[in-house]
Amino acid sequence: MYRIHAVDGQDEDVADALAEIHRLTFFEAATVPNFEQGHWWLAYRRGVPVGFAGVIASTHARNAGYFSRVGVLRSHCGNGLQLRFMRAVEAQVRRNGWTAVVSDTTDNLASANNFIKGGYRLYRPNDPWAWPHTLYWRKLMR
Repeated sequence: MYRIHAVDGQDEDVADALAEIHRLTFFEAATVPNFEQGHWWLAYRRGVPVGFAGVIASTHARNAGYFSRVGVLRSHCGNGLQLRFMRAVEAQVRRNGWTAVVSDTTDNLASANNFIKGGYRLYRPNDPWAWPHTLYWRKLMR
């Protein structure tokens, strides 16, 4: 039904697709990431991109990947895509030799529940990087 593929964020067409899905899922609430950095994935349904995710080196946690973005078009939510993206991110984190994945959620109960389902645990970073009511997540890679 859905296929998830690692993509090259330096490819102009791929970066355009990532930016479009980012716009459709985050609206104006978050800046568009630099897709030339890190690792990125697109989820497709019948050849059409319906979701994306990315991981970059964390600037806040030592030897960790930061699950920087995940967005799924509303009409495709509820199909386990965020959990599948988590597995892709975790595999890349292991390949990079990082020891953990960190992320955050703000006012997004569905995403927070997916982090819990995915085995992530709440933690308090030494230097919180988001809003005062943001939840911070971490999963240690073993």
